[in-house]
Amino acid sequence: MLLLQIDTAFIIQKIILISVILGGSLGVAMYATWAERKVAAVMQDRIGPNRAGPFGLLQPLADGLKLFFKEEIIPNRSTQVIFILGPCLAMLTALMTSAVVPWGPDFKFGEHNVSLQVADINIGMLFVFGAVSVGVYGVMLGGWASNNKFSLLSSIRAASQAISYELAMGLSLIALLMMTGSLSLRTIVEQQHGFWQNGYFSWNIFKQPLGFIIFFVCSLAELNRAPFDLPECESELNMGYHQEYSSMKLGFYLFAEYINLFVSSAILSTLFLGGYNFPGMDAVQHSVSSGLFSLICVGVLISKVVFMILLIMAIRWTLPRFRYDQLMRLGWKSLIPFALVNMVATGAAILWIFNK
Repeated sequence: MLLLQIDTAFIIQKIILISVILGGSLGVAMYATWAERKVAAVMQDRIGPNRAGPFGLLQPLADGLKLFFKEEIIPNRSTQVIFILGPCLAMLTALMTSAVVPWGPDFKFGEHNVSLQVADINIGMLFVFGAVSVGVYGVMLGGWASNNKFSLLSSIRAASQAISYELAMGLSLIALLMMTGSLSLRTIVEQQHGFWQNGYFSWNIFKQPLGFIIFFVCSLAELNRAPFDLPECESELNMGYHQEYSSMKLGFYLFAEYINLFVSSAILSTLFLGGYNFPGMDAVQHSVSSGLFSLICVGVLISKVVFMILLIMAIRWTLPRFRYDQLMRLGWKSLIPFALVNMVATGAAILWIFNK
């Protein structure tokens, strides 16, 4: 009976956590569209959305209702089952990747230990890579099933771009793995405790600055964000791989992009910016309850995520789009060699430190 009660409490705890993360991801995706337009307005000396609600805060709701009530159109010459499956797969994989992110430290609730991570698996980053790789199939299936040559060309571009930049991203992650000795995101965060340890900064961005730059640039390419938004370049491919989509199927593709933006920023913050760690956290932990401390840590991580999102948005409105040959040259001739050099240098540094 006791075992049953413990299992029931554990299941309820996970259901609540999953619901909060899913709701938060959808909410962030909604208001990331508003933030994107506001950032663009500030950088271009415009006002941005300001009609729907105060400061335009109801604009995402208006856009969502517009998509929801638009006519559902499925082209006659499309492969209908796969045409519907494409955006569903893109949305599903976007939401899956948040399962391994540690949003804060554990805390006590009565007699139960509450974890703010859905699944603490020792191959957390491999799970993220796997989910992101499957997400490309959502784009490929949508472009192919539309039976539109522009959509197909766009999906082929997206697939080749993802393959090219995943290699450099994986190599940059190997250097981080050599330092941490684990692929568990929880372990990586715990090794970045506080801000200063053993006479040096504890966050991985200071230990792996080149790895961070490579991972960040590859993340922009994986997200199809400018200047790597070749799959959606309107001047060449009309709208891109979702040209034939309308209503909520189009909404799923758009939402998946912004959810990926949110989760990628969370993973970047977790791997390189200390996750939920912050300077002086030990003093704060001893002066407040465990629940309040966990809440503060969640706020710290969300602040880092918001900073990364705004940085990525600012880059979109700052840099022009690459040509496709420039995109491939950067991935294969620059980022992969730099990632290999970083990996070799990291291994040499670790070997030298251990042999001292």
